[in-house]
Amino acid sequence: MEESPTTVGQPEEAPVEREISFDDALAYGIRFQQSGELEKAADLYRRMMEVVPDHPALLHYAGVLAHQQGRSDEAIRLIERSLAVDANQPDARNNLGIVYKAAGRLDDAVTAFERAIALEPSHANAYNNLGIARRAQGKPVEAEAAYRKAIELNGAHVDAYHNLGILMSRLGRTREAVLCHYRVITLYPEHPEARRRLAMAHCALGEVDKAIAIYREWLEREPDNAIVQHLLAACTGQDVPARASDGCIETMFDRFSEHFEETLSELKYQAPRLVAALLEDSGKLPTKSLDILDAGCGTGLCGPLIAPWARRLTGVDLSAGMLEQAKEKNVYDELVKAELTGYLQGRSDAFDVIVSADTLCYFGALQDVASAARGALRAGGVFICTLERLDEVEKMDFRIETHGRYSHERGYVERVLKNAGLLPDIVPAELRMESGLPVAGLAIRAVKPDGSRNA
Repeated sequence: MEESPTTVGQPEEAPVEREISFDDALAYGIRFQQSGELEKAADLYRRMMEVVPDHPALLHYAGVLAHQQGRSDEAIRLIERSLAVDANQPDARNNLGIVYKAAGRLDDAVTAFERAIALEPSHANAYNNLGIARRAQGKPVEAEAAYRKAIELNGAHVDAYHNLGILMSRLGRTREAVLCHYRVITLYPEHPEARRRLAMAHCALGEVDKAIAIYREWLEREPDNAIVQHLLAACTGQDVPARASDGCIETMFDRFSEHFEETLSELKYQAPRLVAALLEDSGKLPTKSLDILDAGCGTGLCGPLIAPWARRLTGVDLSAGMLEQAKEKNVYDELVKAELTGYLQGRSDAFDVIVSADTLCYFGALQDVASAARGALRAGGVFICTLERLDEVEKMDFRIETHGRYSHERGYVERVLKNAGLLPDIVPAELRMESGLPVAGLAIRAVKPDGSRNA
């Protein structure tokens, strides 16, 4: 999602060693912020606050800087101090709302955005941010109204069109989503997400040829873009890879990592809960006695749920951005950046439990990863995973879908696991919602028999 902070203009040149006015010094600090020279900005703001500790604009921008540097509590404190000195700052209230939302304080965020709007009724950025907060609250009607008001106030508001397009897709109003994404591309041709979302919306409407045209034109400009290569193969059915490439996965999830959990919450994501339920029902007791691998751990959503069983909990993922988020959960003993199958192949008899929530949907053929999982399990160990389900009437083992993930037929999954030396139990499940509809999946628990030997 695209948030809309508010900043002021930039000075023309960096400061030299001379005496300057307070306003000029503040402008230099803001310039440092905007150019990514955060430490320079922080040092300047600290020195300025020693002289003028209660200047509202200084406190405001120092708070924004603290948020940029990941210090949300300090950011809130500073911006609230700014507003205590001068309550009539719509931009400060807008930015405070952004920090509140990042801290999970959605009600406070809504209040901050509404107060910014009350102070400045034409504040399009605050309306866009109010829409984001309302959507996160599960209030799509209010979110839509806020986005549309932002667009009414500013017909070139790229973020509001982008966010409205995402909301329309989630609500199954795909034609409206297409119009929004086209508007984003018209206003901002190099937008990093709009082309992909537009192509996927066309796919949802059955207009795969239009998606193919978008991807082909995109690849002409970015021939090495691994994500676009993968999605084009998914749409055309040509040169389909055995699984999504490392480059595709890394790039996709690094970009997605900051908003991953928020997005999945809106989609009513069930895979971690399903995995935890299968572990709980496995007969293994939550006595912190097991060595567990979270394979494709992402941001660590499974970690807190399976931690009661873990003597040692390891997470492995290809995305450094996702691993950074997982680290903040403080439940993993080790986090490893690695490709999953290769990692498992190097860990013979290492784990009592391997869980994998919504990771193997980026694999087509499952033989290698299933054999690797068996080899990494100890006798009596359990492999738990989720997959997207392919209806058996398709008479295929698996298929890449136009969104780039693979779906698998239940009988195929059962055969692969048995051939790998695992005893599977497979049940149907709903993994999440997409375009207003549940995604059909498989919840799988497979046991490595006692006494079996690794090949």
